Amino acid sequence: MCFVLIAFSGSAQEKTFTNPLMPSGADPYSTYHDGHYYYTNTAGNRLVLWKTKSLADLKSAEKKTIWVPPPNTLYSKNIWAPEVHFIDNKWYVYFAADDGQNENHRMYVVENTSEDPLTDNWVFKGKLATESDKWAIDGNVFRYKDQLYMIWSGWEGNENGQQNIYIAKMRNPHEMEGERTLIAQPVNSWETYGYLGAGSNPSHVYVNEGPQFLSRGGEVFIVFSASGCWTDNYSLGLLSFDETKDLLDPSAWTKHKKPIFQQSGENEVYGPGHNSFFKSPDGTEDWLLYHANSEPGEGCGRERSPRMQKISWNKDGTPNLGIPVPEGRELPVPSEP
Repeated sequence: MCFVLIAFSGSAQEKTFTNPLMPSGADPYSTYHDGHYYYTNTAGNRLVLWKTKSLADLKSAEKKTIWVPPPNTLYSKNIWAPEVHFIDNKWYVYFAADDGQNENHRMYVVENTSEDPLTDNWVFKGKLATESDKWAIDGNVFRYKDQLYMIWSGWEGNENGQQNIYIAKMRNPHEMEGERTLIAQPVNSWETYGYLGAGSNPSHVYVNEGPQFLSRGGEVFIVFSASGCWTDNYSLGLLSFDETKDLLDPSAWTKHKKPIFQQSGENEVYGPGHNSFFKSPDGTEDWLLYHANSEPGEGCGRERSPRMQKISWNKDGTPNLGIPVPEGRELPVPSEP
């Protein structure tokens, strides 16, 4: 259950909210445009958008299914981690999908030229892939120095076993340009929780996924999810960029040695990850949007619920995400004009 409270302190009136924002919703993402947040999360078999003036009030937001894939296509099933973007006066939703076989997961995009993305004018623009056309999920699109880029999680080859973070240029919002560049792979102990299967020969999957571009004061970061989402050890890691180099230069990226956001047994928040970031309506605050479980061992199912909390910044310029806030704790809503 989630709701917005009105709390009184003297003559002042303060709006508060509690996590989770909704009972269910993995891989949350939002874009702010003309006074509204447009929010989406994984629905599995369709794309859904919410429209609200405050993400704290997400549960009562206007909601609409904007696109359902045609059956029996390479992108008709397992629609994961959609992101809604407003680029060059058009709306785009990027998502991963397959035909029912995980090894066929690729990135796709739909476009809407209307001012309001909740209209029915969404058009399928096709697959987004570099020349090698390998397995890909969790695409995040951003602009840096007037150039569009995508970062995502992918396999090196054609078999599961390790998910890496890749980056590539985009020719335009619905076409890739050139080949991908590997910038991160799971090498630390906190990135390698992920046994799958049972019996004497379980498989071990190493995971870096869900990359998110973040910048502040000229500094550039990528926050990513590490370890299997089916484990309570799902967490967030950080890549820092050397701005004297090129984004496509692997040596320009440094991975921090420890996670920057992880489970809290004390606060009963497990497997926090697959995050995104947003600004408060007045633009003065930075907020973290993420999903997590309320009980240990709940894994990657529908129990994952969207949550948010305000973040701060360390003296060295890196983001400080804090500790996952327990459910039910009243928090001030994002600052309004």
